[in-house]
Amino acid sequence: MNSPVMQGLNLNTPAYVKNAKLVAWVADMVALCKPETVYWCDGSDAEYDRLCQQLVDAGTFKRLDPVKRPNSFLACSDPSDVARVEDRTYICSEKKEDAGPTNNWMAPVEMRQTLQPLFDGCMQGRTMYVVPFSMGPLGSHIAHIGVELTDSAYVAVNQKLMTRMGKAVFDVLGTDGEFVPCMHTVGAPLAAGETDTTSWPCNPKVKYIVHYPETREIWSYGSGYGGNALLGKKCLALRIASSMGRDQGWLAEHMLILGVTNPEGKKYHVAAAFPSACGKTNFSMLVPPEAGFAGWKVTTIGDDIAWIKPRADGKLVAINPEAGYFGVAPGTNMHTNPNCMLSLNKNVIFTNVALTDDGDVWWEGMEKDTGTVPEHLIDWQGKDWTPQIAKETGAKAAHPNSRFTVAAQNNPALDPQWDDADGVVIDAFIFGGRRSTTVPLVTEARTWMEGVYMAATMGSETTAAAFGAQGVVRRDPFAMLPFCGYNMSDYFQHWLDMEHKLESLGHTLPSIFCVNWFRKDAAGKFVWPGYGDNMRVLKWMIDRLEGQATGTETMFGVAPAYGELNWTGLDFTAEQFNTVTSIDKAAWEEEFKLHEAHFEQLAYHLPQALVETKADLEKRLAAL
Repeated sequence: MNSPVMQGLNLNTPAYVKNAKLVAWVADMVALCKPETVYWCDGSDAEYDRLCQQLVDAGTFKRLDPVKRPNSFLACSDPSDVARVEDRTYICSEKKEDAGPTNNWMAPVEMRQTLQPLFDGCMQGRTMYVVPFSMGPLGSHIAHIGVELTDSAYVAVNQKLMTRMGKAVFDVLGTDGEFVPCMHTVGAPLAAGETDTTSWPCNPKVKYIVHYPETREIWSYGSGYGGNALLGKKCLALRIASSMGRDQGWLAEHMLILGVTNPEGKKYHVAAAFPSACGKTNFSMLVPPEAGFAGWKVTTIGDDIAWIKPRADGKLVAINPEAGYFGVAPGTNMHTNPNCMLSLNKNVIFTNVALTDDGDVWWEGMEKDTGTVPEHLIDWQGKDWTPQIAKETGAKAAHPNSRFTVAAQNNPALDPQWDDADGVVIDAFIFGGRRSTTVPLVTEARTWMEGVYMAATMGSETTAAAFGAQGVVRRDPFAMLPFCGYNMSDYFQHWLDMEHKLESLGHTLPSIFCVNWFRKDAAGKFVWPGYGDNMRVLKWMIDRLEGQATGTETMFGVAPAYGELNWTGLDFTAEQFNTVTSIDKAAWEEEFKLHEAHFEQLAYHLPQALVETKADLEKRLAAL
């Protein structure tokens, strides 16, 4: 059978696209996927409005009340397509060892043979959208370009909000620029004359999210959702980019970046990694307490991903490769994250939240702002929802992983340098998990090595609702476990190598801190208030950078003395402080056994320096 190109299907390539390699790849993919037509996205507002209306007409989008939520939409996905599918996500490196024990692996040749028949004709009856995007400010030396081919208009409009997407990317790409090819299909071809029977086309049974690190390709089949389909996000910005960073000597990290400016006008930049459900977005948009912090200002550069490259002078500079936020809605309210709530007033795409009777959105957690739960909603599956139904069935109105997509410009706390092509200099790294015991509120690593150890062993306790047995620690080193594009132990080594690289360039290394906002008391209640009060910990870190806080040596790094934190406006006793900072010897003996098991799983290429650091920390513990 002749390919559609040979049958005369026009690629519709705009005259401003000059990259022969890109055009040839699009032609090959058109021949494989057999779309009805090809459309090249230009990233304009007119295009966005047109595609959103198209999604309204298809029933995928509901237009929200234009007064309450101007130019905003609600999409509700298929129940089979509500989250990242880690068990269907593959790193197809040439050697299995290079993917490591924490990634799913298949030989590239075998995976290509698996995908070929799935992609053959996968876009029949649909439009192929060519979506050019820059991860990072256009033309930045830290940025990289991707081009996503997709049969989903939902993906195209989300990429407009999430990335620098459109015509200007081709100017940067030029005739021979490099790009990461990202191939995506919802996996639901339409026969001649057939139309969609669902408002969320996907393949409920077959999904593949595939990365080829050596050839820098991404292939995604069967899902229309978020991290599976918006291929600039976790797929390119972390899995492929971490592999690029390893080869090229930089870091692609699952980190927020914030700016913090003191009353004298001196500004610092911090990059912080937290696993999911540990308050990352909240911390990136933190509002300092009014009492005791007059003149302090926190601004957001990025809420999720950081690309960090060494400069010639040895300083580490970072950009946020994204241009928008794809955040979790439940739990977000004016108490937990006021800047985020203010970002969601207009021009937002909501996915899998509930719909109010007056055409607005609602999710669990918003009742904290209003004091009431709506008497009636349409839930994320299109069913009637009332507080009584929730009481009887436990049904949530919004899916626990429901999302919002919004451009960074909507954030009132956006840092003026968020789009700076040169990036910002990182002064400190923060790593944090979710632990009810063991890990203290905050400690500073004494050395880069100790900091890498803290990050390599961090984890979060599971809740009964999410992962079965409650209180089991799920290790998530550097918050990168689901996102590292190569062997995790080689990734640890890459971080250790950065120390020598930066020292050889003559720069003082950024400090590394470890935090835990989630210590509990004997009654099982959180002791630390968190949210805006995390500013108190952030200020202590800056005092450490400035040599203004002595700290106290502990088994696990340097901790603050009670008197070193600013307690103005917060009634928090020395006894409470001890509850969140104390080191329990017996608990830590058990913790080190868990570290041992963690290292056994990662034994292949595990840096010996981590084993030696563990022994040093155990000696410190024994001396307590």
